[in-house]
Amino acid sequence: MRNAVVTPEGDRIRWVELPGEEAPRVYLHGLGATSPAYFAASAVHPLLAGRRSLLLDLLGHGHSDRPEAFPYTLEAHADAVAQALTVAGVEGAEVIAHSMGGSVAIVLAARHPRLVSRLVLVDANLDPLPPARSTVGSSGIASYTEEEFLAGGWAEVRDRAGAHWWSTMRLAGRTALYRSAVNLAAGTTPTMRELLLDLRIPRVFLFPEEDGPLAGADALEAAGVTVVAVPDSGHNIMLDNPEGFARATAAAVARDAG
Repeated sequence: MRNAVVTPEGDRIRWVELPGEEAPRVYLHGLGATSPAYFAASAVHPLLAGRRSLLLDLLGHGHSDRPEAFPYTLEAHADAVAQALTVAGVEGAEVIAHSMGGSVAIVLAARHPRLVSRLVLVDANLDPLPPARSTVGSSGIASYTEEEFLAGGWAEVRDRAGAHWWSTMRLAGRTALYRSAVNLAAGTTPTMRELLLDLRIPRVFLFPEEDGPLAGADALEAAGVTVVAVPDSGHNIMLDNPEGFARATAAAVARDAG
């Protein structure tokens, strides 16, 4: 496992790196998760293997450090990833990013364009979400104050969501989980969707076919974003349908190549 210092306080992002050909691929996980667990099988799938691949854990998540002072905004996450990629000697990466990781990837591409040559967004968050105590995910977490969440609100969210969902959320520090969720729900200015529409690199958006038509798909496609429905999957496409995800991602990274 490799690492890089990404904050003035010495906090480190860590990643699993698979050797292979350039240009590199960078995998980013969603809220509360970890890239090695979510993407290892995909990175070595015959359709995707053979490229230098960095399975990176965002600060506060997985194997990376969990600083209490870090703000965990999407911009701060993106800047920390940029620092890690710079230390790793990565430029022009194909970034494959799930859920909140997709939001971070959009901000990364907008703020650090030399680092990103292509985006494959996996059911990524594009729009702000209002806090809602009755829900799970970022909007449910954001319905608490930080003090409430750390004092026991996290257990209420766990109980509402169920053990399967919490099995990934527990892979993040609770402060990191809370602040990341709040900032994901709040979004960015301009929004992640607006930033995505303005990017001038190849962009693909994968979503579960069973969710029905993707909201705003026409505008995405008009701006050059390829929208792909993946069958037999829920939000965690790469885990629910590994073969379908590998096929869709391989087609996405091959599109417009050369």
